[in-house]
Amino acid sequence: MGLKEYRAKRDFTKSPEPAGNEATASARKDTRERFFCVQKHLATALHYDFRLEHDGVLLSWAVPKGPAIDPTVKRLAMHVEDHPIEYGTFEGVIPEGYGAGVVMLWDVGTWTPEVDDVDAALKKGDLKFTLNGYKLKGSWVLVRTRGWGGGSKGGEKSGGESSKSSWLLIKHRDDWAGPIDITTFAPLSVKTKQTFRGILTSENPGIWHSNRAAARMTGDAAMAKIVEKVIALEEEEGPAPEAAAPAKKAAKKPAAKAKAKAAKAGGEGEEDGEAASPAKAAPAKSRSKATGATKTARRGISPAPARAARKR
Repeated sequence: MGLKEYRAKRDFTKSPEPAGNEATASARKDTRERFFCVQKHLATALHYDFRLEHDGVLLSWAVPKGPAIDPTVKRLAMHVEDHPIEYGTFEGVIPEGYGAGVVMLWDVGTWTPEVDDVDAALKKGDLKFTLNGYKLKGSWVLVRTRGWGGGSKGGEKSGGESSKSSWLLIKHRDDWAGPIDITTFAPLSVKTKQTFRGILTSENPGIWHSNRAAARMTGDAAMAKIVEKVIALEEEEGPAPEAAAPAKKAAKKPAAKAKAKAAKAGGEGEEDGEAASPAKAAPAKSRSKATGATKTARRGISPAPARAARKR
């Protein structure tokens, strides 16, 4: 598909998104370590952009409900225009135009094809691969479907361009699968550990207001709309994870007293069960299907080698 459609949709004098560099794309065409990312994008509606590096670009699918690590859950993934490699680390605010809203770098890492010919697999509509990210790991598959309900859409026959864009993203059964909603369990950015609110305010310190009425008075209509979206999402999903921080600190006080007491009595100097700092913790190997993905999403900062996948 190339970057023609991507560039045609954007005004790069107004958008902070990268236009893409042909030299970079050309240099990475034969790379063995392929990049992947998932960007949580609050635009007209919340969705997750799933991207796999191939042939110098990022193949992209919009996943409305986000990836699921539960093998019984199949996520709709709409194939969209290719993106430049440089887009893979983008996080920030798109103030206006196409895709206006906030983009969060939700996951990042590398991917390995489980097929000999990626182009042939894409043409067939059955791409199997292994992910090694912070939150998503193990064996996955993208399967093309016949479109909405398997029939025609918008007057097109099944098998037309509209139906070709409809895929399913499915997790295979392995040690990195489990009955956990990973999007709820690990909602923050892997780049800045921020929520949408944090990303918005870090770029625009003076833009945030606590209610819709105030947001309308910013004088910047485009940014006011983005603030509205963030407020609406927070009301729907509940308090941001950071809001729980003070309670955690208060809960540590008894543990500290118990530690001092144990030291006086000649006991151990370390308290079991105290969580390691996310910034220092390394991914822990899983002991079960559920806990492997949980520990990695909660504690992992550096991707660890993905385990051998046991497919269905």
